[in-house]
Amino acid sequence: MAISSVGIGSGLDVETIVKQLVALESKPITALQTKASGINTQISAFSQLKSQISNLQDQVVKLAKPATWLGNTLTSSNSTLVTGTATSSAVQATYDVKVSQMAAGQTIGSGLVTSATELGSGTLTFTMGTWGESGLTANTKDGKDVSFSVNITEADDSLAKIAAKINAEKGDVSATVLKDHTGERLVLQSKTTGVNSAFKVEAEGAGLQQFAYGGTDGKMTRSVEAKDTLATINGIQMASHTNVFEEVAAGVTLTVSQKMADADAPVRITIANDTATAKTALKNLVESYNALSSALTTMTAYDKDTKTAGTLQGDSTAVNLQSAMRRILSGPGGSGGEFSSLSQIGLAFQKDGTLKIDDTKLDKALKDPESLSKFFTADVDDANQDGFAVRLKDFTTGLLSTDGTFTTKDNTLKDALKRNTADQDKQTTRVTNYEARLRAQYSRLDTQMASLKALDTYVSQQVTTWNKSTS
Repeated sequence: MAISSVGIGSGLDVETIVKQLVALESKPITALQTKASGINTQISAFSQLKSQISNLQDQVVKLAKPATWLGNTLTSSNSTLVTGTATSSAVQATYDVKVSQMAAGQTIGSGLVTSATELGSGTLTFTMGTWGESGLTANTKDGKDVSFSVNITEADDSLAKIAAKINAEKGDVSATVLKDHTGERLVLQSKTTGVNSAFKVEAEGAGLQQFAYGGTDGKMTRSVEAKDTLATINGIQMASHTNVFEEVAAGVTLTVSQKMADADAPVRITIANDTATAKTALKNLVESYNALSSALTTMTAYDKDTKTAGTLQGDSTAVNLQSAMRRILSGPGGSGGEFSSLSQIGLAFQKDGTLKIDDTKLDKALKDPESLSKFFTADVDDANQDGFAVRLKDFTTGLLSTDGTFTTKDNTLKDALKRNTADQDKQTTRVTNYEARLRAQYSRLDTQMASLKALDTYVSQQVTTWNKSTS
């Protein structure tokens, strides 16, 4: 089969001509591709700004909480012995704590049980309460004694089976079996601690009488007495059913770890205003805002020397966002306190639009947590007087909402990108068809030129022959 190529017949460099013409016709596509790249860059830029706004919002939420400003810290002179927590409702004070007794639950054990010991059947009833001179004072719930019963049958012919049945009731007493070379013993232990975690065991059935316990009566022997944790706090005797003193003072909870010797010095607990949390929150705000401000400045800038525009240079959304942020941060806070602006607290704008902390000024302001709380947090009486952090939080919430600035801008840019893609497809189809027409036209021209060339050759041959014959 003969090999043909457009241009052979005419001698023209048709491939080069077609490529150059197609390249000229494809310039609109190149322009659209450049525009699409710009749109994608803008989408990426606004995504970055949205992430930074979200981070800023996280920091502002912390500043809007009264606990950030009015919170307290609790420190212990010996945290291996006493620790604790203090809420914002705690009074700043000191407490000297000395522990004389740790809480325990009651533990009793049976006598030796061998293979020859008769266990029998019947019922074991456990009643929880507090031992006193008149016996056990039962704990009550909904007007009834706190108790549970376990039915023992002839099939329960071992301590292990009896212990399993007691544990299956999921009452306030657990059962275990201790073994040695002499035999086994049933051990019963209350699941909680404190004087009210004691219990008695009533047995019905001859063989089960060995598991009865009634304080001074019964066959079981008490090895651990149910008791409270006892401690003196600032010289005052205090008690707790556990090792935790819940709300021992308003907003104060203490946890003790072990009994202290008589010669041991009391553990000093100090409650003070938590300035570290507030200072960290402000530092995080400044860092977050500065990152956002720097990004906006770079994106909206124009470099006259290099004649290079920023990603969002001239974009009204970005410019308006930058202006709005600066207005809010320059504005007032909540009323009623000693501060009316961030600069009074120690946060001042620099020439480049970022914020900088004056630590000396801030440390002084932190000595007045009430005023700082009023400056930053919500006003419970008048929402129009809400603090700085609340207003900034509301602003960022609006920006990030489903119908907010970022969602609207993202949708607009993505719609523009879809239209651009559609336009590129149309232009590509047009250029493809144009190239096909060109190649068809040059193919016809090539055929005609080849025919003319052949005719020219034939005529020349005839003339030559004619000249030879006449000579």
